Amino acid sequence: MTVENLLFFAKGYIHSDHAKILIAELLNCNPLELLNHLSDEVSEEKVELLKKEIQALEENKPLQYVLGHINFYGQDFYIDERVLIPRFETEELVENTIKYIKEFFTNPVDIIDLGTGSGVIGLTLEKKVSTNSVDLIDISKEALEVTNINCGKLNSKANIIESDMFSTVEKKYDVIISNPPYIKTEEEIEDIVRDNEPHLALYAGKEGLDCYQKILENITPHMKEKCLVAFEIGMTQKDAIVSLIKKYLKDVKIESKKDLSGKDRMIFIRKGF
Repeated sequence: MTVENLLFFAKGYIHSDHAKILIAELLNCNPLELLNHLSDEVSEEKVELLKKEIQALEENKPLQYVLGHINFYGQDFYIDERVLIPRFETEELVENTIKYIKEFFTNPVDIIDLGTGSGVIGLTLEKKVSTNSVDLIDISKEALEVTNINCGKLNSKANIIESDMFSTVEKKYDVIISNPPYIKTEEEIEDIVRDNEPHLALYAGKEGLDCYQKILENITPHMKEKCLVAFEIGMTQKDAIVSLIKKYLKDVKIESKKDLSGKDRMIFIRKGF
């Protein structure tokens, strides 16, 4: 079967863009290059693989899980159903955190990524700023198996630690960053998210604040004299999280930032600067 035949076949079942992406993956090329390969023959083995991938998409499996990887901040990360699919908003969190680190810290920093999942946040920071140590924390053994894969892919020296937030952590950090679960238990979310992504990484109690509460009530012993705390938040949670911060932390500067859609999606806490 030629690439052209395969494209025609796939478009009969799934969105045209998805068809191009899956076939480009099979051919190890960019989707924009497919026009140059229309007459190429595709092996039966690859045709059968494509049929399985099409079936998975028809069964409402996210494209990222079907592909088995995702580009995050310019780097390729392995992902599967054991971890949350990284979103663009999290790239914005990382982008702003990098700017803060480069502006306010002169020495290599100690970083902790709480609820690391696939490791995209901590591992990206390790690549983009000068670090002394990076600790990747998650309560899920299964998620940390994915973290470990990505550490290997990126030749990372990060420490992988199984812990319920700070429960088994003793160190102090320059940078504490987290994209924790923040969806309310009864909140309506897209079927494709609810039916595929790990609920442990999605839901956080009646108000979606349980993880922020757990972090903030235990954070003080882990903050160096000069410390940056960075949170991704749900778009309606800013006021509630700011109240929690003020309850547990004194003499800090609190700044919220909007994402590119104009929604409140990030909070930064600065201590000592």
